[in-house]
Amino acid sequence: MTSPEQDDTRHQIEFRSVTKTYDGGRPAVDDLTLDIERGKITVFVGPSGCGKTTSLRMINRMVEPTSGRILVDGQDISQQKAAELRRSMGYVMQSSGLLPHRSVLDNIATVPRLNGVRKAEARSRAQELLAVVGLAPELGGRYPGQLSGGQQQRVGVARALAADPPILLMDEPFSAVDPVVRAELQEELLRLQRDLAKTIVFVTHDIDEATILGDKVAVFAVGGRLAQYAAPEEILRAPVDDFVAGFVGRDRGFRHLSFQPGADVAIHPVETIEVDQLADPTVSVRSPWTLLVDADGRPHGWVPQATRGGITRQADAVPGGSLYTRGDTLRRALDAALSSPSGLGVTVDDDGRAVGVVHAAEVFELIEAARLVRGRADHNTAV
Repeated sequence: MTSPEQDDTRHQIEFRSVTKTYDGGRPAVDDLTLDIERGKITVFVGPSGCGKTTSLRMINRMVEPTSGRILVDGQDISQQKAAELRRSMGYVMQSSGLLPHRSVLDNIATVPRLNGVRKAEARSRAQELLAVVGLAPELGGRYPGQLSGGQQQRVGVARALAADPPILLMDEPFSAVDPVVRAELQEELLRLQRDLAKTIVFVTHDIDEATILGDKVAVFAVGGRLAQYAAPEEILRAPVDDFVAGFVGRDRGFRHLSFQPGADVAIHPVETIEVDQLADPTVSVRSPWTLLVDADGRPHGWVPQATRGGITRQADAVPGGSLYTRGDTLRRALDAALSSPSGLGVTVDDDGRAVGVVHAAEVFELIEAARLVRGRADHNTAV
């Protein structure tokens, strides 16, 4: 019979009754037992002071546990040299932590060089990674101070990937950038994960970020207690106690829509007008709201019929709200409809071209149908 402490091919990182206290005070992490699955993104989330960052840093021995054991690939990490352990894992922090006096390429090449890789080979690997994280090749010769915050974080991710580590630790890496850049970096991380399938442990205080990124989410409570560990959909649908319900928030039902497929959302035709037709008085429109598109069919806002003659430039159009990509989730469909000044959610294809609109009322009908199905399934499970 296999012992639970022996290597499980599904579990790459295992916490076994891990506790961390400082100076004999209350535990920062309290009796944590947790299995982290290989090749998946596991998110540690919770309020300040709940032990999520301490738990992350115990994985690479930046923090030593007071008691308990942590296993990586079935091996107790306390038996490994800390420096070697850290170099075997990627690490991305909130401030990117780049060396200001080194070029982007040399920053990325840091860990391979520490591992004994020749400089030319390490820099060549660094150049390849610029493209992997979505940075232009010419940025390799610049210094961190010449980059935007989002670019610096991408360099930080590239540096963490440079030695091709199986495990990537990420400590609130996107919290210092603005919301637009943050969303871009989240999408980039998910794209990278689809290609690379690393074991990623990601720390955040943002439940939205946790549910977007995590294959599984560990919700920590103040005092270092693991309150719930489950797939994000389960945490949103069935929080285990009042603390988790309060942390997730009253709008958890709306967040849950991110896991409801929108394949059945009806897409209706929409009247469009091209940018170069705005100033043409012979071009008539019939709809109360007409979608403004460019020559390639990409949406650029709305033209209200009542002000048609006064809108002669793209800049005069009414901003159009968020976009819904055909087949995306019900949350995206509903958000597109509710954020649109016309009440119509603009739907685009994978190339960003407008293909029609969705109606909020019809999305609500699908949400209600999904809720009833889910309720019956929960009832049958309980019985």
